[in-house]
Amino acid sequence: MKRKQWWILGGGLVVVVAGGLSVASMRDQGIAVQAAPVGRENLQSKVSANGKVQAVTKADISANVMGQVTRLAVKEGDRVTRGQFLMEIDPRSARAAADAQQANLQAVQSDLTSATANLAQAKSDLARAKANREAGIIAAADFERIRTTYETSLATQETTRRRLEQAKANVAQSRVGLGNSTITAPMDGIVTARRIELGETAVPGIQNSAGTVLVTISDMSKVEAEMEVDEASIPTVKLAQKAQIRIDAYPNQSFEGEVTEVGGSPILKTSLNEATKFKVKVWIKNPPLTIKPGLSVQADIYTGSRDQSLAIPFQALVMREIKLKPGETRQPGAPREEEGVFLQENGKAKFVTVKTGLMGDLSVEVLSGLKGGESLITGPNRALRDLKGGEKVRIEKAKKPDPPKS
Repeated sequence: MKRKQWWILGGGLVVVVAGGLSVASMRDQGIAVQAAPVGRENLQSKVSANGKVQAVTKADISANVMGQVTRLAVKEGDRVTRGQFLMEIDPRSARAAADAQQANLQAVQSDLTSATANLAQAKSDLARAKANREAGIIAAADFERIRTTYETSLATQETTRRRLEQAKANVAQSRVGLGNSTITAPMDGIVTARRIELGETAVPGIQNSAGTVLVTISDMSKVEAEMEVDEASIPTVKLAQKAQIRIDAYPNQSFEGEVTEVGGSPILKTSLNEATKFKVKVWIKNPPLTIKPGLSVQADIYTGSRDQSLAIPFQALVMREIKLKPGETRQPGAPREEEGVFLQENGKAKFVTVKTGLMGDLSVEVLSGLKGGESLITGPNRALRDLKGGEKVRIEKAKKPDPPKS
């Protein structure tokens, strides 16, 4: 081997040995960590969710009769008032049914008039027959026949009277059906959806099957955001909590809100892999005049706050398996892990169990385990992940990011 190669190889060995000695020296000094004193801060916890804008009050108008739409007077975006004409479903069939019931009513009224006259005649005949029977002028059989005729006339009149009541009810029902052919606005508002066109056929609902929704009218003077909140966050959401709402259609703006409804049962899933969520409604205060239903929104619901609370950064919190004492067994249902933090005391890492409370954006409240002022190990993550407790540590300042190149 040439002398030059020996020099290169020798130099490499020196570098490796020197590097190993440097690493060993660093380890002897302790694991490099970052630390910060445990302090107090104002915490604000919130739940974030996505949803859609909708009117607090709206009416989905469906058909009550089947037929073709023959007149259509509104379109989406139109403002309507209560009682205003919206559309007409072909009334010819309903009008024919109403006319038939009216004709039947008149026929029954005639029958009742005839039955009443027959009853009057039978009653007169019975009175005369009774006098003649007492005088012995007519036979008993003839008297019984006249009395039977009277009783039959009385029953016929009662039956005809009940038929008349039924005929009147049928006429009233047919008029309702005819009235259903004309659809008017049930409230003041804006036509936010029109799902039928002129000439199409409207279909009413049958039993559990919903009918055609023809028009949706919404009162956009008071709107809300219908949010979907995941199951882990729903226990902290309560009525009357304040919220901040952002609407995609109005960037760089935020609106105040208030929780008005918290769902008690989960939203039906469309797939097995979908997360369990609950419906939460948030009233949007002072919405823009041009707001429309269906706009996408994001909301931060403020679920609690603490002033000057003892708090630690999220990244400092670690989970560690609970170690059992010799001979000790874990009770059924007992937790397997405990949460805590690592403190730097006298140059060593010390694990301390803590109980946490309110969660802010970057910090979490500490309810027990710390008093404040302790030297809390906050990072780096790989060091926190590997620490067990008792290791030598040395405080190292976090590296500042490199300035952007010009």
